[in-house]
Amino acid sequence: MSRDHELELIHPSQFEQLLKDATQSPRRRAVHCFHSGPDDNPHRFLNLILHGSYVAPHRHALPPKAESFVVLRGKLGVILFDDFGSVRSTHHLHALGEPQASADSSPACGLDLVPGIWHSIVALSPVAIIFEVKPGPYDAGTDKEFAPWAPSEADPNAPAYVEWLEQLFEGH
Repeated sequence: MSRDHELELIHPSQFEQLLKDATQSPRRRAVHCFHSGPDDNPHRFLNLILHGSYVAPHRHALPPKAESFVVLRGKLGVILFDDFGSVRSTHHLHALGEPQASADSSPACGLDLVPGIWHSIVALSPVAIIFEVKPGPYDAGTDKEFAPWAPSEADPNAPAYVEWLEQLFEGH
């Protein structure tokens, strides 16, 4: 998709390209940025996450940054942790119009998270696509603080940790 000077439409053809990119990525996810660079504010992007992708628990504390996202396709699990790695809460998000687990369930389709909260996300469907917004500028050295109590992406224990996170949502 090309951008004209005023707008860029969010279009399903972007999803197809992101899916190709994520399938080829060892991280099993891909991003399409709408902002023009790391100094833009706010940062706006599509984030496509394949089932099994590991988003290591992290927080945006220094500098403090809030984070908002809306699920456009699929199902997503959001996990909030305390400072010691215990699960504080879980939140099951669905894209609007996505089939529900039961007739009386009404999960949210997005969230707005205050700065400094430890969190992770897992795709609960084969593909989850979210529209994400958070403040810029982006500095790789300060954007995220990764949780010391969770495995890193390169850790051989990461796949088992992802499975554990996914199990928190069984029955939803």
